[in-house]
Order: sequence, then structure tokens, then C-alpha cells
Amino acid sequence: MRFSIITPNYNGAAFLEETIRSVLQQREMGVEIEYIIIDGGSTDHSHAIIENYRSEISSLVIEKDTGPANAINKGFALASGDIIAWLNADDLYFPGTLQRVREMFELQEGLALCFGRCPIIDENGVEIRPFITRFKEGFFPLSSQYTFQCINYISQPALFFSREAMVRAGKLREDMVAAWDYEFMLKLWHFGRGAVIPGGPIAAFRWHDQSISGQNYKIQFKEELDAVIAELGGWKLQVLLHHGVRWGIVGAYNAMANVRKYKHKFGGYS
Repeated sequence: MRFSIITPNYNGAAFLEETIRSVLQQREMGVEIEYIIIDGGSTDHSHAIIENYRSEISSLVIEKDTGPANAINKGFALASGDIIAWLNADDLYFPGTLQRVREMFELQEGLALCFGRCPIIDENGVEIRPFITRFKEGFFPLSSQYTFQCINYISQPALFFSREAMVRAGKLREDMVAAWDYEFMLKLWHFGRGAVIPGGPIAAFRWHDQSISGQNYKIQFKEELDAVIAELGGWKLQVLLHHGVRWGIVGAYNAMANVRKYKHKFGGYS
């Protein structure tokens, strides 16, 4: 099986090299990777970093885009692998991740998607907010299309899907601000089964103030609710449950934001 991994980037030089290296090291386990980088015309030193690895990058596109969803859609159009994923320029894979994903697809026929554990890390690579990660993992044993309509418990960096499911699901919604990945995942469930990859973490999501979820979490959870309503065609039970979960999560995020502001105001935040 061949992988197509897409990394969208725009001025992500701070973490880009670590991301690239985490993808390329997967080849050491004998995994065949088509690595695609889509750069939106970065003005930092991203291009110098990319050039250092140019011989190991299968496709490189450097041109303006309208945002990450647009960049990833360009990657989708180039992807020819059997298993597809995207890894943002501030996230990373752990050693052996793609080998584990390959084994999952080989063992289970008819998979549309699989996913696994994904801790949240800060700018220094230190795990933060473990309670959020454990909360999401608590839904893994109950994993189903129905459950996913109630709550988004899949961390996108740890998501992989078949080429057939990608083609049938279509492009990412470029008119959405922050929940285009969730809307896409909702569609994937229609074209096969989903499975949890057992064992340790397979990817890490880097949270920082400039990340999409860091800036737009209120919009994100509103868009996720709207996506479920559109998916089900009205206010079904899953929508009501999702609505309650949304306000609980937004309340928790607001509380964490207030704590950060308090620490910053009184000199305890660096």
C-alpha cells in the first residue's frame, strides 16, 4: 500500500522542519510515501527549509491559496496513494505511525477511515491539556458514525482514509472557517467503516495561539453543529446531543482562555 501525505504550509517555518522530518522518517520502516507539500507563498524562511528536503518531496506547489482547505484540496488533486492523510505544518507523526496504519488497512477490509491517539503539545513539544485527550479517547470504544455525529472525538492529525472514500467524499468545504475537517470526516463515514488504531499515540496536534483552533474555537464548534444539522436534515437526537456537547466544550475553552489571561496579567504566563 502506498501513502499520500499532504502538508499545507503558509509561514509555518517555526515547526515545519520537525513536521517534514516526522513524515520522511516513516520511510525507514519500508513504507512507500508520496509526500506532497502545498505552500501558499510563504514569506518567512519556509522555502529554505523545504529546499533542504526537496529531493525527498514527491510534489511541491508554491502559489497563493485561499487558506488551508484550499491548499489541501490541491493536494487531494495530486494524491495517487491508496491511503491519504494531511499533516499540518505544526503537527507531527510518531515513529512507526504509517506502518501501523498500513497494517490496520491490510487487516480490515472495507475501511474508509482509521484514527488513533493524538496528544496535544505546545510550542516546545510538551504535552498539554491531557484531560481533553483522555476525554476524546473515552469515546473510542463507542466509535461509530452515530457517535461521531454527536461529538467530534477524532483528532485530525491522527486521521487516515482510503483513496476511494476521499474521491467519493469530495473536496473540503472552502467556505468554512474552522470545521471543514469535521464536515469532511462526517462524509467519510458514508463510504465504509471506521476503526481505532490500538496502542500508543500515532500523531501529535500542536496547539498555540495562532493555530486555527486557538483563534476560532467558537466558530469551529458552531460550524460543527451546523454540519451535523445539514448531515441529518434537521434536529435529530444526535443534533441535540451535539448541541449540549458544544456548549460544554466552549465553556471549558472559555475558562482556559480566562486562566491564560489571568496568568499573563499577573506575570505567570510565558
